[in-house]
Amino acid sequence: MILCSCKGGKMEKNLSLSKVVFSGIGIVVMLGILIFSGKLLENVDAEEVTVIQSPIKGDLEWYVVQGLKWQGAGKVTSYPKRAIYEFSCGGKDDKGGCLADKDRRIKIRFNDGGHAYMSGSIQYEIPLDAKNLTDLHVRFGSREAIQKQLVETVVNKSVYMTGPLMSSKESYAEKRNSLISLVEDQVANGVYRTTQRDEKTKDPLTGAEKTVTIVQIVTGKDGLMERQEEGQLIAFGIKPFNFSITEVQYDETVEEQIQSQQKLIMQVQTAMAEAKQAEQRVITVTKEGEANAAKAKWDQEVIKARVVTEAEQKKEVAKLEKEAAEFTKQKDILLGQGEAERKRLVMSADGALEKKLVTYEAVMGRFAQEFGKQKWVSEFQMSGGGCGTEKGNAAVTLIDLLTAKTAKDLGVDMEMKKK
Repeated sequence: MILCSCKGGKMEKNLSLSKVVFSGIGIVVMLGILIFSGKLLENVDAEEVTVIQSPIKGDLEWYVVQGLKWQGAGKVTSYPKRAIYEFSCGGKDDKGGCLADKDRRIKIRFNDGGHAYMSGSIQYEIPLDAKNLTDLHVRFGSREAIQKQLVETVVNKSVYMTGPLMSSKESYAEKRNSLISLVEDQVANGVYRTTQRDEKTKDPLTGAEKTVTIVQIVTGKDGLMERQEEGQLIAFGIKPFNFSITEVQYDETVEEQIQSQQKLIMQVQTAMAEAKQAEQRVITVTKEGEANAAKAKWDQEVIKARVVTEAEQKKEVAKLEKEAAEFTKQKDILLGQGEAERKRLVMSADGALEKKLVTYEAVMGRFAQEFGKQKWVSEFQMSGGGCGTEKGNAAVTLIDLLTAKTAKDLGVDMEMKKK
């Protein structure tokens, strides 16, 4: 009984020890689960690229698609697919100047010796392939390092290399767009290979002669611009885009020169505009004079045409009147000829007896009137001698003669023709 009891005690002791061991293991497992629960799974956001480094082998597993991914207690590093690098003044003092600890502007120097501070921004996208992502991760290891050590360096260098390609005034005015495109091109494809030469020129304000360094881009046989080095961003698969300049703050001296030059340019342009206006006025006056002269000429031409037309009308009227007179003349001639022919025919027919008789009647009436006034017979007659008879016969004879003469003049045959 004692032996059995002893054995039973050992068994109970063994069971208790096993429970303790298993409980300890369970507690350790639970503590491990609690400790590593945050490193078992990783949620990848849509706007991020995530890499998980294996805790044992150190392999890198890239995830570019959003969702819950197995972490397995590995190291997690995330990069934004798209980011922006801003270079500007983060804060200003009471005088309007940029605070030194917040000044992120890029300094640029132009070929005329002028300086300026450029503010702006550029956006970029990181690659999505494992090779480029691994190269970036191995060399930089974080988003901040990529922007600080790669993107900022490339942008600053491109801005620095662009400044000598133009003067301060050109960057302010006519080449402002070129400033943007040249910087953006060098950021993406690499800085240009350039040559430089010194050139003497006159200051547009003072007229003093000065020497400026002219920088020119080297072009190859194919006409393309040669590069001093390959674009570093493209080499890592980073795509820069949307480079913009918000402000270029020039030094006070340069600003004064630019403003003075702008005033001079405005004055010159104003003078040119006024000269153009004066020239245009001369042209306008000349054209108006020519127009007035042409109008006067054409007015005279109109008068001349009117006079010519009236003269032609009068000529036509005179011609018509002449023709009418000719017709009238011909008419009168024809009428005269007809009347003469008629009279001739009348004369030929009866010798114009009717008129002759009228004439004869008038003549004889007159004759009788006058003849009756004469005393052909004496108031005192003496017998014998026959004188009265002779006078009476003489009167009768005179009447007969006059009658015969009248008949002869009238062409009237007074004799009775015998049958």
